Amino acid sequence: MKLFRILYTITIFCFLWCFISCDTNDDEKKIKIGFSQAMTTDDWRLQMNYTMKVEASLHPEVDLEILDAENDVDKQINDIETFIKKGIDVLIVSPIASKPLTAVVKKAKEHGIPVIAIDRKTEGEFFDAYVGADNITVGREAAAYAGTHQTGTGKIIELTGLKSSSPAQERSLGFLQGLTKYPKLQLVKSIEGDWEKESITESFKNYLKNHDDIEFVFAHNDRMAYGAWQEARKLGVEDKLKFIGVDGLNTPDGGVALVQKGVLQASILYPTGGNDALQLALDLVNEIPVENHKMLNTIVVNNINANILKHQMDRVDQQQGIIETQQSFLKEQQEKYTSLNMLLKILLALLIVIFGLAVYSIYSGISIARKRKELENTNKTVIAQRDEIKKIANELRETHEARLNFFTGISHEFKTPLTLIMSYTESLLHQLENNKKLENNELKLIYNNSNRLKRLIDQLLDFRKIEDQRFAIKVREVNIYDFLKGVIAYFKPEAARRNINIDFKSRKKHVPLFIDTELMDKVFFNLLSNGLKFTPNNGTIKIRIIENENNTVEITVSDSGIGIPNEEIQHIFEPFYQASNNSRPSSGIGLYVAKQFVELHSGTITATSSKGTIFSIFLKQGTDHFSEDDVQASGDLDKETVFNPLLPVEINTVSSKENDALENSILIIEDNPELIQFLRGKLQNSFQIFTSDGSDATDIATTQIPDMIICDINLVEKDGFTISKTLKSDLRTSHIPIVMLTALSDEYSRIKGLESGVDLYITKPFSFDVLLQSIQNVLYNRERLRFHYTNSIDEITPEKFHQPEQNFLLKLNEIIETEMTDAQFTVEKLADKMNISRVQLYRKVKAILGVSVSEHINEVRLQKAKLLLQDGKLSISEIAYSVGFSSPNYFSTLFKNKFKISPSDYKSN
Repeated sequence: MKLFRILYTITIFCFLWCFISCDTNDDEKKIKIGFSQAMTTDDWRLQMNYTMKVEASLHPEVDLEILDAENDVDKQINDIETFIKKGIDVLIVSPIASKPLTAVVKKAKEHGIPVIAIDRKTEGEFFDAYVGADNITVGREAAAYAGTHQTGTGKIIELTGLKSSSPAQERSLGFLQGLTKYPKLQLVKSIEGDWEKESITESFKNYLKNHDDIEFVFAHNDRMAYGAWQEARKLGVEDKLKFIGVDGLNTPDGGVALVQKGVLQASILYPTGGNDALQLALDLVNEIPVENHKMLNTIVVNNINANILKHQMDRVDQQQGIIETQQSFLKEQQEKYTSLNMLLKILLALLIVIFGLAVYSIYSGISIARKRKELENTNKTVIAQRDEIKKIANELRETHEARLNFFTGISHEFKTPLTLIMSYTESLLHQLENNKKLENNELKLIYNNSNRLKRLIDQLLDFRKIEDQRFAIKVREVNIYDFLKGVIAYFKPEAARRNINIDFKSRKKHVPLFIDTELMDKVFFNLLSNGLKFTPNNGTIKIRIIENENNTVEITVSDSGIGIPNEEIQHIFEPFYQASNNSRPSSGIGLYVAKQFVELHSGTITATSSKGTIFSIFLKQGTDHFSEDDVQASGDLDKETVFNPLLPVEINTVSSKENDALENSILIIEDNPELIQFLRGKLQNSFQIFTSDGSDATDIATTQIPDMIICDINLVEKDGFTISKTLKSDLRTSHIPIVMLTALSDEYSRIKGLESGVDLYITKPFSFDVLLQSIQNVLYNRERLRFHYTNSIDEITPEKFHQPEQNFLLKLNEIIETEMTDAQFTVEKLADKMNISRVQLYRKVKAILGVSVSEHINEVRLQKAKLLLQDGKLSISEIAYSVGFSSPNYFSTLFKNKFKISPSDYKSN
């Protein structure tokens, strides 16, 4: 380890040396120069920036940064403050205005930063050097050119720059000094601008309109001169005026090009001085003495020398382009050199490292094998812990979901028997109040459902005891054949009602086993209960007892039900688990409790599934696998009550045909036979009753077209939400009100029920009086709606009605009105056009309007005839035939019966 640390230190040192040496070489030579440009809105200042950048590119050690103040004094002050904070080596500034910039320039000087002013000066001249042409000389040159070329009145208009800037002040001063040498010249107007042509055009144009004797226009830069020429051209006097500008740039609209075009008579060359300013900055950094005022030479550009100057300037630009190309090439080569130099240093460092590693590899090879084993063991431990944590997290999540499902399921299991107990108790109270004879069946149902509740509560208590490991087993010898026979007897009434065959066989009628009868009763009760729950009507449940050679008894319980998905079969004995294909609510602890009870007997229980589910229980014979305390003396099993049997209840199977005379019908969709029996018994005297366990609910509804549907949510095959949604979207049954009667009382289930079209949502346990009153209210409202439809046939419009029933009537009336002239138009033809059967159309119309289809067709025809009689254009016979009546007399009879007035009297009135 000590050798490794030495090599590691050497390696880090080598790499740091490579990078630091490279960075040091780059940074130590850098000279930071900041240039605060007043603005870049014109070609002259762009040229200044360009020449400064070209000069900087000739010096690799220079780091030039240019900030554009955008003609904003405050921004220029902030830019200079930024340069001061960065600690630049030299500040170059072209002030927008002299006075406002004085303080910040002075501040830079106080921080030890040399300042170079270019083009313009600051008040008090707080700078180390100034670069620019002599603006007074520029003004004098302009006056001299005008004096030597005067041929007219000699009157001059001066277009000045911003008077707060030093170039404008000095050019005006020089121009006035030059005019003194030429008495014939006269400055008649001075117009102030801001160096841009837009700033002087309006004032210049207005002055020219009133003065046509102007000979010269002197502008402080070529841009304003060009703008003045454009305004003179609009007035048609550009040939009478002689324009003199300043700058003399070699650009498309610069002074040289304007002189060549004849727009300007002359332009005073004003060099940008960008390259000179940068060279001065380098001299200041290198402490070379510099001129305080570096004045740049100027000349007059006119039609004589413009071509020569342009040629020379183009050559200069060309040379600068070549220089830039060469600099780019040099920069590229320098970067390559730097990269190669860096690579060489890295290679040297790597060679040192490789040599060190070669030495270290000999040492590390010995220890790596040992460390690898340690790491592998540690890695396995970490992976195992991670997997364990992940497994625990998943188990916690699944357990949480399972517990929620458990409480939902157990609440449903409790609510159904509670509903029956409360409802039958309510019924018995009414009978006692009215001194009626008590119904024996109702007392039996109360007893059976109380017994069912007791079993559910016992199951919960057993689960708690298992969790707390507080079960003490007490076994005794029993004949398992007789024991199972007694348990099976409990389920035979329910199996007979659903035509399910319980097939119980054993090779021997006497098979002794030591079991705790109370616990094993609950095991087999749970298995048979599940078998009945998931076996369809007309199915089969098989129970077999097999004695094996290894002194074990195998007991199998198989059914022909829905089965369990193969990937889920291993989880069904876990607490709270519920298979994905099981839509019925349950506690989810029954099989878990059964497995624990079997294992208390040192037995095993397994499950397989193909067509249905097969549960196999393996129990050992004898008492060797029990302790002495677990075994008690055998008793007579037949004389003891292992569990409370159900009392036989007569299930009313009265056919609905016996109640055909009743006005309204109700379809009850419920999978609990006792609840169906209760509701049928309470409602059959007032309603024609149809029942379904959910498997054929939609077929019965579309065939019988009941006046109301009472539906549970948890049903066979389909849930109540699906059935409700299906019926509400079917034209034949969309008008039928649906009452959802369920144990699910959560807000989500209520919302889902309303979304599926349910008209009323009642939760279990419920009061039958409340249910009956709710049914009567819904039917009353349907009757009111039927009355509205019957008396508003001619007012049904798409804008007014949107419900399926109303859309049905709208379509129905449209077809009748279209076909009413046909006297042979029948109900069968109408049903064909509505795409439903004749019987379904009759029941639908009867349910909505309370009349037959034929009566409704005549109603529509009579309403149409009434309108035609009001119009008065047709005779009564013509009207009768036009609305589809084959006989005017028959028409008159129906009209008078309907409106209590004959057609002729109605027409005359």
